[in-house]
This record gives sequence, structure tokens and C-alpha cells, in this order.
Amino acid sequence: MDKETRHIIVTVIGRDEVGIVARIATTMAEANLNIIDINQTILGGEIFAMTLLADRAGSKLSMPEITSRLQESVAEMSLKVTVQDSEVFQYMHRV
Repeated sequence: MDKETRHIIVTVIGRDEVGIVARIATTMAEANLNIIDINQTILGGEIFAMTLLADRAGSKLSMPEITSRLQESVAEMSLKVTVQDSEVFQYMHRV
């Protein structure tokens, strides 16, 4: 029996430095969040921007708990991390 998927969109923006993707991915793995798709770029040679799609069906954490853990994992890096339910995200950004 397949688990129901519950997708989230995670965005991370801030000054580029070593280890951002590693910290986010490690925190997500520890929370049993499965990364489905990831896209990251460096804007203007210094601004890091990443968007990823993940499935939280295997995690016991609430959305606020997920957000808090991700924000804490990169707190000293001065990054902005947001987490949104993918259905809400799609509804907000429909054409």
C-alpha cells in the first residue's frame, strides 16, 4: 500500500556560502522528509537561491516544526527559509 504523498515547497535565499545544501538536506533526512526535486542557483555571483519539492508523508513533524528545524539548521548563515504546503503554493501562484 502506497503512502499518501504530502508535498511541501521549501525556499532558501541569502548570501552564498559553503554547506547550505548539505545542512538543508541533512536536516530534511533527519526529519524523514524525502527530497523529490531541487533547483539552486547563485544570482549575481553572491546570492544563493534554492527551491525544492519534498514529500513529508513519512515525517511525524508538523509544518511549523519542519520550518523551525530548517531555519535553525542555517540560523548562523543569515538565510531566509520558508516552507509551504504545495497545494497552497499552487493555489497562490495559479495563472
